[in-house]
Amino acid sequence: MIKHKTIMGKKEFRTLDLFAGVGGIRLGFEKAGFKTIFANDFNKTCKETYDLNFDEPKLTVKDIWKLDIKDIPKFDILLGGFPCQSFSIAGYRRGFNEARGNLFFRIAEILEERKPQAFLLENVKNLKGHDKGKTFKIIEKTLKELGYHTKSKVLNSMTHGNIPQNRERIFIIGFLDKKKAEVFDFPNEIPLTKNFKEFTANEAEDKYYYNEKPLYEKIKNDINSEETVYQWRRKYVRVNKKGVVPTLTANMGLGGHNVPIIKNHKGIRKLTPKETFLLQGFPENFKLPDIASGALYHQAGNSVTVPVIQRIAENMKIVLEGGRINPQELLN
Repeated sequence: MIKHKTIMGKKEFRTLDLFAGVGGIRLGFEKAGFKTIFANDFNKTCKETYDLNFDEPKLTVKDIWKLDIKDIPKFDILLGGFPCQSFSIAGYRRGFNEARGNLFFRIAEILEERKPQAFLLENVKNLKGHDKGKTFKIIEKTLKELGYHTKSKVLNSMTHGNIPQNRERIFIIGFLDKKKAEVFDFPNEIPLTKNFKEFTANEAEDKYYYNEKPLYEKIKNDINSEETVYQWRRKYVRVNKKGVVPTLTANMGLGGHNVPIIKNHKGIRKLTPKETFLLQGFPENFKLPDIASGALYHQAGNSVTVPVIQRIAENMKIVLEGGRINPQELLN
């Protein structure tokens, strides 16, 4: 199991890990000194990865609508990277008209019945602008009616996690205690000191290379630098000029598209599943089960960037313990 370097504090706060996926949010919060008491997701394949890496609690695979709220153990903080397809730019933008969008209201029901001290929700950047801002206003209004004082901010993995991935996500935090909400601050930007090459291996299995495969002839002339990350966009090669990886998505690997491409001494290849997990800030010792690469790409792209979560969790812990965040500490 993963050994976490935790930040010890005055009290161990218990977290509820909803829409847990493979445990990215859990990992960030445990690194900050929180204790996970229950985890749930609907995806059976995620359980293989989740249970391989965490001790109790293991992942409970169940439709969240069928979870009996009364059976959930006592917890202090609700965590939820709730499904974002309904709100994403890539989706159909139907928002609350889709069942996946309505899952937010299940979170609201749990908050209403159990009244934890605080919560953290994560979603795609576009959530704030969906339906001309109406969707986000409904979310804020619902949370306010439940007694929570909220703050939200869009953070980027490359500017807030020192991870070379251009990934923007919106984070919403809420506290029952108004004063705690007022003193909470999201982490500030920090310098990006890491290059994508630090997260990629010199060698990879032949199956990840495009050499001698049909696509190779279409991309070989455009993919010419080992210092750049590329993408095949069905008809053309997209160049990512900042030396970072483009946003890792949940549909990576579907039809051979969207997995970032690099060039090395052996040829042109896509990132391996392991590399996509590393580029989400998962530790080197995070284990991947022997399942289809497509499933692993999906899990990585559907997860969160762990260092970003950890920095938010550290600030939440300071506030929950009655402290105030030193502006200088936000830069650490």
